[in-house]
Amino acid sequence: MRCYANQLAGQLKQGLQPFYIILGEEPFQEGNCALSVRQAAKKQGFDEVIKFAILPGFDWQELAAQYNSMSLFSAKTLIELDLNQQKPPTQGTAILKEIASNINPDVILIVKGNKASQDIQRTAWFKGLEKNGVFVPCYPLTGYHLEKWLDEECKRLKVNLKHDAKRSLLAATEGNLLAASQELEKLSLLYKDKLIDQQQLMSGLLNQAKFDIFDLNEGLLKGNPGYIIKILNKLATDNVEPTSVAWTLQNQANTLLTIKRAMVNGQPISQLFKQNNVWKNQQQVTQQALDRITIAQLEKIITLLAQYDSAFKRNVLVAPYQGLAHIALSFCQSLPFVMPYEGANEEHSSGVYKS
Repeated sequence: MRCYANQLAGQLKQGLQPFYIILGEEPFQEGNCALSVRQAAKKQGFDEVIKFAILPGFDWQELAAQYNSMSLFSAKTLIELDLNQQKPPTQGTAILKEIASNINPDVILIVKGNKASQDIQRTAWFKGLEKNGVFVPCYPLTGYHLEKWLDEECKRLKVNLKHDAKRSLLAATEGNLLAASQELEKLSLLYKDKLIDQQQLMSGLLNQAKFDIFDLNEGLLKGNPGYIIKILNKLATDNVEPTSVAWTLQNQANTLLTIKRAMVNGQPISQLFKQNNVWKNQQQVTQQALDRITIAQLEKIITLLAQYDSAFKRNVLVAPYQGLAHIALSFCQSLPFVMPYEGANEEHSSGVYKS
């Protein structure tokens, strides 16, 4: 069964399913969807939550054992499997297919990861999970869909924005739902349900450190290490959430990699800029980045981001902003040292923890 992110709340009210496949390129929606499933499951007695993150050396047999075992702490368990932008290997696909064929009524499985390409949707493990579960694709929102999302968030938070203020907020946040949502939460506290015009909105936005996040894009695209470190220092000093910075790095890396791969297949750059929502004032610096950064470098950056995300969630990063600096500087050149994890072998752990 397919269910879009904005439909999931209604679907959950109809009853829980054994499997939820939440895949896409929009991390804010992905995170909210997974949270909605966890909250609905908790109300139904799924009190134990076990999380796995796919890293090098991950033990797929441990996932199978947890799914098939009786819990010592709770009658019902929710397992959350984060694919970390990767495709399951042969062993993993076999285990997921087996899980799909032998449903444990006391366990709910959430599978999170990158967008579900047609190749993934044709696999036996995906079809098996979707047959008895829910597939939630999380697409980046643009145009009408982005405006509709903003209207729904304004209604949820009881924020009353004038039309020009809405347009300014969308232009400023450039599709970053997390940044837009944080702004709306702030506005709900400042203005309650009073009507907010463009001037009031912009006076608040211009004082926010998160706009340095968007300035960071310029440093990434130009490969300017000094500027990158300057912006990251400002963000760290202003206590901007590392997840917001990581989103920017992820979005930029995914955009560049998508365009690079399509260029190899001969697609015209003007068409690719339009398809990937590269604004005209960013096209020149984006072209500079495409000329400088190789596909292999971009794939490495995305791997680093997956490792960072898992380590951040498991609280094993010695200094989150040092890790972000490592990844950001990788847009300039490959670095010969690893990110600051606790313990030499952390990046090879299975990434399982309980909450």
